Amino acid sequence: MACFMTVGARGNWGFVLSLRGGKLAGLVLVGVAVAVATVLFQTLTENRILTPAVMGFDALYVALQTGLVFVLGGHGAAALDPRLRFAGEALVLAVVALGIFRFLFDGRRGFHLVVLAGLVFGILCRGLANLLQRILDPNAFSVLQSLMFSRFNVMDTSLLPVAAGAILAAGVLAWRLAPTLDVLALGRDTAINLGVDHRRMVTLLLLVIAVLVSVSTALVGPVLFFGLLVSNLAYLALGTDRHRYTLPGAALIAVACLAGGQTVLERGLGYDGALSVVIEFTGGIVFILLLLRGTRP
Repeated sequence: MACFMTVGARGNWGFVLSLRGGKLAGLVLVGVAVAVATVLFQTLTENRILTPAVMGFDALYVALQTGLVFVLGGHGAAALDPRLRFAGEALVLAVVALGIFRFLFDGRRGFHLVVLAGLVFGILCRGLANLLQRILDPNAFSVLQSLMFSRFNVMDTSLLPVAAGAILAAGVLAWRLAPTLDVLALGRDTAINLGVDHRRMVTLLLLVIAVLVSVSTALVGPVLFFGLLVSNLAYLALGTDRHRYTLPGAALIAVACLAGGQTVLERGLGYDGALSVVIEFTGGIVFILLLLRGTRP
């Protein structure tokens, strides 16, 4: 973070620090949200190769952006108040996330159905998005392209206070529930035998995950494999499953990856590259390696 703020800084330090500070705050918020949401989701599913993105949220985000441009047009979508659009996207993503998660985690449905439901939901959203994109005129499609992908280089700093409040509240709640999460990770039957109100706890955690996923996705766009990457790095580096260590550990690793990667791309490569591409490529390799290794839940 210090390198991101100072390396290559010239001229008016007040302007430089304010400009980079807003971008760094966005990177920190996204890193914390994605890391905490992924660790919580892996605890609920009892599997370390799953992330909330498996449930098709990247496809849902693209479908939302496509529908917005289709209804309002390219100029209308670009002129829309970013705070209004952010609130609407976050609300829709949170409602859909909570609905899908709550349906899947009622105690009777297993891991394979979770994966299958995520794939089907993603295919459905992509199909709808592709249908609408074929109807759009070229100018509107060019506007849509700028909205569909992860954008770490340009973040609207006016959205950061609202995002920070939601992420901070969800993160503090997850931290306070860390001892219960350790018990929940032992499995549904064991957790119930040890006195955990499983249904209530799952509902609460699903709400936290939905808030974190929706805010981070609405802020910078979909990041499919980033959570998988930082969560497994945290498990490997810390050598423990206790959530009092894995939650902040994964968050710190996520912030280090985003801030460090953005520093290299901006200062070393002169913006000649996209951090989202590097993240997804690396995370995809980690995902394949975990599958080949046969990671146990």
